[in-house]
Amino acid sequence: MFNTNRKLNLILLLLSATIFLTSCGSKKKVVYFQDVGAYETIVDQTPFISKFKVDDVVSIFVSTLNPEASAPFNLFRGGRESGGGGMQEQVDYIIDESGSIDFPVIGKIKIAGLSSEEVRELLTQKLSDYLKDPIINIRLKNFTISVLGEVNRPGTYPVNGEQITILEAIGLAGDLNIKGIRNNILVIRDFNGTFVHHRIDLTSKEAMKSPVYYLTQNDVVYVEPNKSAITNSSLDNRATLMVSIASILISSTILILTRN
Repeated sequence: MFNTNRKLNLILLLLSATIFLTSCGSKKKVVYFQDVGAYETIVDQTPFISKFKVDDVVSIFVSTLNPEASAPFNLFRGGRESGGGGMQEQVDYIIDESGSIDFPVIGKIKIAGLSSEEVRELLTQKLSDYLKDPIINIRLKNFTISVLGEVNRPGTYPVNGEQITILEAIGLAGDLNIKGIRNNILVIRDFNGTFVHHRIDLTSKEAMKSPVYYLTQNDVVYVEPNKSAITNSSLDNRATLMVSIASILISSTILILTRN
């Protein structure tokens, strides 16, 4: 009876050691927003407003109660919109190196650095000599972001709408894998040919106040590999190794004890 209890105690001890070894990874390296308290409210003090950049592709459509009056301000492939039976494709505008577009009738107008609402107000003012109460729809057509490095689906993704957070971008890429460093993610931003680099720590709630929490068009998010990945030894491999070693120890101990 005594020997049986000793065997059971030893097996339980080894099982406990196995659990300890396989759970020794630090949560501080993998958990997002660790310092957010229960029911804590974080107010966005600096609302994000998307601005147009050089090389952006912009769709602008002008309409009024009088379609004939607004027709000259809308360009379609093959000519202006007509009452014919065929569908025509609207021509988009590409912001040139000077930050301008060549708008019908009005001519060159600079829109780089402006938001959609600011461009709408600018066009409304310039069209006031030609149109009464125009409705102007503006849309950025080439809003994409790239997520690279230690994520499950690296790549370039189109964005619907005018804003996306870094969390949503990472979600599109299938989240970070276990090898990704979460507290030092790099965001590369292009300001009309000038590249700016920002770092953001997604393990802290302060990330929500970062200037790159909201991404802009053509931003690149890069997730660096951790040390174990660089040395070809990921956390998964380490855990697997620990389990294997512990399993061998348990099996060997049980075999020895059963022989005695």
